[in-house]
Amino acid sequence: MGPLHLFHQARHHAYSIWLFTRSDIKTIILPSLLFSLLTAPALALFDMATPSLALVRRLPLTLFWIWINLLPFAIDNQRQADAIAEDGINKPWRTLPSRRMTPRQATVLMCFLYPTAVASSLVLGGLEQCLCLIALGFWYNDLRGADNGFVIRQVINAAGFNRFATGALAVLLGDKQQLIQTRSFVIWQLILAGIVSTTVQTQDMYDQEGDAKRGRHTVPLDLGDGLARWTIAVPMVLWCTFCPLFIACPLIGFAISISMGSIIALRCLVFRSVASDKVTFIMWNSWLVSIYSLPLLTVALNRAS
Repeated sequence: MGPLHLFHQARHHAYSIWLFTRSDIKTIILPSLLFSLLTAPALALFDMATPSLALVRRLPLTLFWIWINLLPFAIDNQRQADAIAEDGINKPWRTLPSRRMTPRQATVLMCFLYPTAVASSLVLGGLEQCLCLIALGFWYNDLRGADNGFVIRQVINAAGFNRFATGALAVLLGDKQQLIQTRSFVIWQLILAGIVSTTVQTQDMYDQEGDAKRGRHTVPLDLGDGLARWTIAVPMVLWCTFCPLFIACPLIGFAISISMGSIIALRCLVFRSVASDKVTFIMWNSWLVSIYSLPLLTVALNRAS
């Protein structure tokens, strides 16, 4: 077995592992990383200590923390027989439906990665969030929290988004600076969780065929496609107005939030094909990041005025 063969084998396995989290780059990895990067310089708005700009050196560690906590969850989510059948329809390129790895191999890898995530969090920070994510993952995947009702599914999603985001922030701040949350910061986190829990069904709009095959209870499957779109559009319009109001953002913050939110809400109602819904979901993630940026925008504009 020559070096070239070993290289190709290593590349094959590395790519197979990466495929488990490929579809989560736009939903978890980048938004969580950007949340930490955008929130850290704006902590003064929540009566919290503002770290130095040297924290950007910890961005690679933050990215690693997000990924190492996401990977075992993603494997657990994709390794069941019904999940493989669903992905065969919606995402046939994934590791298991494309037969790059067997379910047994994926399970062994998952069992290795969960302790790795805990050990990494002990060293880097974000241990509380890591343990919460493990519990949420067990509820979502193994106890079928994602399948037994769309309300529970929405709540678990919101909690997961929050744990990834605040965990990333804790790692970015470093172990010498604890993430001591003030009342206003906790309220802001609850608002962000409220946004996700009431609008994250955007991701279910283009997955209806696969979700139906798996027997999941999602908003579009339980309420119907038309009504489900209104359950996205109406909350988005409300949130994109309320969030800059809560932050006391200057007018430009209102303009950014309301314009983006309104466009995406309208798009969700008008463009209803699977391809269009995929684009709408990408835009939803961008809008969520724009909400994350409101505190920093407010701090920056207040200093400039």
